[in-house]
This record gives sequence, C-alpha cells and structure tokens, in this order.
Amino acid sequence: MDMHLSDKPLRFGFMNFSGFLDDSSGDAPRLLSDVSFANHFSSSAAAAIAQPHRGGFVPPLAKPMFSSPGLSLGLQTNVESNGEVTRGGESFEVSANRRSREDEPESRSGSDNADGLSGDDQDAAERPPRKKRYHRHTPQQIQELESVFKEYPHPDEKQRLELSRRLNLDPRQVKFWFQNRRTQMKTQLERHENALLRQENDRLRSENMSIREAVRNPICGDCGGHAVLGEVSLEEQHLRIENARLRDELDRICALAGKFLGRPIPSHPLPDSALELGVGSNNAGFGVSSPPLPLVPPTGFEIPAAGSGLAPASRPPLASTANVTGPDQRQMYLELALAAMDELVKIAQAREPLWVRSSDSGREVLNHEEYERNFSSCVGPKREGFVSEASREVGMVIINSLALVETLMDSERWAEMFPCMIARTSTTEIISSGVGGTRNGALQLMQAELQLLSPLVPVRRVSFLRFCKQHAEGVWAVVDVSIDTIRDSSAGSPSCGRLPSGCLVQDMPNGYSKVKWVEHAEYEESQIHRMYRPLVSSGLAFGAKRWIAALQRQCECLTILMSSTVSSSFPTPISCSGRKSMLKLAQRMTENFCGGVCASSAQKWSKLNVGNIDEDVRIMTRKSVDNPGEPPGIVLSAATSVWLRGEGARRLFDFLRDERLRSEWDILSNGGPMQEMAHVAKGQDLSNCVSLLRASAMNANQSSMLVLQETCIDTAGALVVYAPVDIPAMHVVMNGGDSAYVALLPSGFAIVPDSGQMEEGGSLLTVAFQILVNSLPTAKLTVESVDTVNNLISCTVQKIRAALLP
Repeated sequence: MDMHLSDKPLRFGFMNFSGFLDDSSGDAPRLLSDVSFANHFSSSAAAAIAQPHRGGFVPPLAKPMFSSPGLSLGLQTNVESNGEVTRGGESFEVSANRRSREDEPESRSGSDNADGLSGDDQDAAERPPRKKRYHRHTPQQIQELESVFKEYPHPDEKQRLELSRRLNLDPRQVKFWFQNRRTQMKTQLERHENALLRQENDRLRSENMSIREAVRNPICGDCGGHAVLGEVSLEEQHLRIENARLRDELDRICALAGKFLGRPIPSHPLPDSALELGVGSNNAGFGVSSPPLPLVPPTGFEIPAAGSGLAPASRPPLASTANVTGPDQRQMYLELALAAMDELVKIAQAREPLWVRSSDSGREVLNHEEYERNFSSCVGPKREGFVSEASREVGMVIINSLALVETLMDSERWAEMFPCMIARTSTTEIISSGVGGTRNGALQLMQAELQLLSPLVPVRRVSFLRFCKQHAEGVWAVVDVSIDTIRDSSAGSPSCGRLPSGCLVQDMPNGYSKVKWVEHAEYEESQIHRMYRPLVSSGLAFGAKRWIAALQRQCECLTILMSSTVSSSFPTPISCSGRKSMLKLAQRMTENFCGGVCASSAQKWSKLNVGNIDEDVRIMTRKSVDNPGEPPGIVLSAATSVWLRGEGARRLFDFLRDERLRSEWDILSNGGPMQEMAHVAKGQDLSNCVSLLRASAMNANQSSMLVLQETCIDTAGALVVYAPVDIPAMHVVMNGGDSAYVALLPSGFAIVPDSGQMEEGGSLLTVAFQILVNSLPTAKLTVESVDTVNNLISCTVQKIRAALLP
C-alpha cells in the first residue's frame, strides 16, 4: 500500500508515521488535515488504539520519546515509509489509519438497520472498523529471503522483481521485508554492543571502588594494623598510576558509547581524594617536571574523525601477570615503562634543536647535548666506554595499526616480520596483558638478539621491557627500554643498552599506516671492527631506517602472497600451495644463512682458531645429527666482509643475482650461464623474489642439480642467498608438499651501502659459505677441509672484484 510522507512526520508511540490516510472515498488515499485527523482519531481509532498492542499499550498521540532521529539503542523501531514490521520471520503491515476491508457479516433488513439510528450513526454502522491484514510468509519464502539477504542486504529493483516472481510475492512485499530485516539486524547489533559497553563500565566502576577503599583503609603488611602514610608511599604511588590508567580507559569507553547513543556520555567522576593527585602522571619517581602526557597525540598524528568506526581489536584475555618476582619489581618495571613511553613520544615529535640535519649525509642526527639537558635518561647515565647512536625515520606501511601492534607484541610474529634483523627472541614475563581485551597497557619483559649480517659486528643481546599504549583512536605507541640498570648486576654488564626506542603508528584512510620509528642505543664500540664503526655510529646498521625498510618490504610481500591472482610468465606452473611451500623453504634457507654469518645462539656453532687463516675470516663448525632439513655430518661455515670502494650496492646486487653472469664467480655454474625455471614474486620490485635455477648440463650427472635462490633489496641493503637442491625434492615442494624434509646448506651475500645510498658510494660486502665436510658418523674435521673453504671464499671475493672493478 502507498503511504505519502509529510515534511514533518508525527511520532506515534514507539513508531514514526507520516500521517493517517483516509481511504473513505475510494482507493485513492489522501492525507488528512489536522482537524479531520483529530476527529477521525477520536471517533473511529480511539477504541482500536486503546486495545492491547503486541508490544504493550500504545498511547494515543503520545509525545515523541526521542527528540532526535539518531540511534535509539533498540528502544525505537525504525519503520520505513511503508509502515511494515517483521517479527519472528513473518511480515505484516501496521496500518493504524487505514483498515483493510473485510467481508461484512450478513446485514439485517433495511428497516431493522435503520431503527433508532441517526444519519451519522447509520453511516458508521454501514462502515464498521476494518481489521488489520497480516501477510504471513511461508517458511520456504522466509528461507529463500534470508539466503538472499546474506549476500545482498540492499537488493536493487531487478533483484526484487526476480524474487517476487520466484516466491509468488508482491514486489513491494519483498521490498518491505528487506527494509524490516535490515532494521531488525541493526537493532540487535546495537543491543549487543550496548550490553558489552555496560558490562565494561560496571567492571571499571567496581575496580575504582576497590582502589578507593584500599586507599581509605591502608593495612600494614607486617603487623596487619592500620598503616601510617609514610609506610605506604610505594603502594599509594602504584594506586595513583593504576587509577590514572583506569580513568583513561573509562574515558575512551564513554567516548565510544557516546558515538552509539548520539550524545556525549560523561564518565563517572570520583570524589576528591588523594588519588586525584596522581591522575594522568606518567613520570612518578623520576623527577621529570614535564606535564602529563595528553590523550591528544602530538603533531603529525591526528585523531581520526568520530565517524571513522575504528576500534581496538579484541583478543582472548591473557593472565594479567606471569612469572613476576614480586610487587616491588613489578612496580619498578611499570614506572620505567611509563617514563620510557613519555620520552619516546616527545623525542619522536621533537624538531630542532633536538634533531638537526647533518651537513654530510643530509640525515637527521640527535643533538646529544640537547638530549641530556632536557631528558633524564630512564636507564641512568651513560656507561664508561660506551657510545650512543640515535636515528629517526618516517614511512608509510601497508598494514593497519592494530595488526602492527599485535605483531610487535608477539615475539614469534615480530621475528618473522624482521627475519634478517632478529636472530632470536622470546617473551620472558608478561607483566600486564592490557585492558579491555586489547593491547592497550600491555607490558612484557623480552629478550632478543639483534644482528647485522657480518662476522665483524657482534650480535646485540638485549633484555628489555616492551610497553604498548593507545593514545587515541587509531594512534598507538610501542616502546622498548633496557632493564639492565634496575635489576641485579650479578649477571654481568651487557655490551649494549636499549634506550627508549620504538614506534608511533597512526591509521591512514587508504588502509596504510604512518609509522614514525625511533632507535636509540648505547654500545661498546671497541668490540666492533673499524671498518663497520662509521656505519654503526651513524645509525645505518641498527637504526630506524633499516627497521622501516624491512617492515615495508615484508608487508608488501605478505600483501602479494594474500592476493588470489598472481601472474607468472614462466613455463613451470606453480600452484598456490606450491608457492607457499617454496617460500617456506626459502625462509628456512635464509634463516640458516643469517645464523651462520652472525653465529647466533639459535645454532650451536663452535669457532675455530686457525693460524694460517686471515683474522677477518671467521671459521665455525657444528655437527648435524637427526635434522631432516640438513644433511648429516660435520658442517663447516666460513664468512668474511670486505669493502668495495666506489661500487654502488645496487649494481653489486644486480650483478650477483643475475643468473646469466653467475659463471663469473660461482663454481656451481659449470662455467656457463644458468636458466631460471621458476619465479615467485615477493614485491613490486622483481628483484624481491624466490627463484629456481638450473645449471647448463655439461654431462648427465650434472643435469640433476638445481639451485634455490632468494633475493631481496630495500633502501637499507640487499641479500642474495642460494643453496643446491635435489630435483625430486623440489618437485614435491612445487606441488605443495612439506618442505621441512628438503636438505640444504645455504651460501650467499649480504650488501650494505657504506654511505646509506644504494646507488652511490662504496659497499660493504659479506660473503659466507656452508659446506658439508663429511657425512660419516665417525667424521672428523681436518685441516684440508678448513683450507678448502678458506680458498673458496677468497677465490669468490677475487672474482667479484675482477668482474666489477676496473
């Protein structure tokens, strides 16, 4: 039925109507005037409205319960202009003004019908009130409508006509059903979200009440009596910090609830008490006189609009604490993390004079004098013999803030995101898992081994706190800080300390994130080879530029792998499962290569001291037993780093990865070029890929050898890793089989530009080989084996120099 809307719709009880229609004059409906509407309502509709309605009594001409057409939290049923409502899978039309014509009962004679009735009464008797007409759909119709609704909640006119013909329904009935179904789903969702917000608000209110009660009646832990104020200063400080965190969380939840309710929701204020003194302070215990960290993010990280719909991702709740030694240690960790977070945000957003532009390289350099004057370092004064490095970088990354935060707070996923930079990592203690099912407020103690692919730079083994905080909707910060200065020093002094470092992440409208990364560390310079000291001190070795470049490259790779359409111009077809298996094998190959170069503790290498070997060449050995991914026997590793003056890193990388030029330096090429048999892209740059190469067959025996190669390059460096593999094993892998049983020993090259520019300046080249000395169970290492691998690495370096340098 048609219904014409007026400019100002009337509110009738819990439902909105545009007016009442008068169809007394035929089938053409018209909108009643105010006077006729009042008369019509008082005479013919009053009795019907006073009857019990399905949802309760509907008061006649009640005033609107809601002053705005905003969200009603399920209390107001949004009725479309047609007036149709859906309940329990059946459809019927609500028509308070227009009643359907029913078959009238058999009337009496004309004289009987007219006796005792006036003219008006007689007309009313001739037109008895009409009953509501219900349109009940069959279960088959409802099932078909529901299945279409799952795919097309907003069908167009053509789809509605097709449904009406198929289900034998009027097209307008189909239209009304979809409108009511959308309204019903929206109402259910709003009710569910409101229930969750109500529970969270109740929980926070209960925690606040508990904290206030604990402060009013402090108990001495020794005697059990009432404590004196001086005896509970540490506990009181903890409660202040905890209360500030809870207030921030409550404000965020109230802001989120205000979006759903359409009006601001004030947080419940606490009465004036001693807790008010510490609200918002993140610098307790460190003497920092700066103001509290605001909830509004600093310049460059704007809060998204209120209608953006972004919200923290929920995850299964974890235990709030695990393996924490005691409340005193936990309190120290919390205070250190809060101070580090405050320092990170300020350093990340600061400009001159804290950060100045270097005249030589054009990069930003930290003004250490300005830093020491404005910041009281969280880890204490600089240790004797240590030097500092600091860097800052900004980049756009194809990942949202919540996914990146989850990756950084998970040690395994963090290592997978930066495979060439992190040799090994683990989470030692979970001090706090966050609040409200999110990572906001998560604090954990971690250990990591950070590496630069060169035997001349030792691995950095650090123990640090990682703290995550949400500063606004879509704006997160993750900070790391070493704990060596606040824990027992009996374990020995480490060679590296991590000052407040980390990243600020802000969601962007196009699905990317703006990441601002800060790296700040102090280390013992005497342990680093002189050739690498300028690179490390400038921040190019372990600095922010390298973290951002690796993050961008890895996220681009993950995006391409998740794409369903991957073009390939190579004759060897690879299925989706085959590509994943091939990439997994290449990942294991690269991890083993990096472990052999840097001597990570993940692999048990033993260093050999041989008199006739150059001091810049590191020879190591280990025994491989019961490892399906490696051939059994004694494995020998040799690695060295050289400087190629005037040779750009990009040109050196292109030379080493080109299969047509491989014969100029690789003895596995049989003196001729190699052919690329398969190719799996890992980025927009075709240089980032995994390839399968085949050497030119000189005889029948050599035709069975293949070479698996992975190449990757970014603005911070490049990598070429390869290993000979067996043809039958690779057939299994390319068909999606398990790659864990393919035995390989990797070799390759790591390239770092000495000036930070890939096209200009010189390059630092690391060359490394892993070979199997003997596969017998009683195998022993001989001097001849050491000389062989040393000659191999020296010969390869000489061939590269001869091919590139004039």
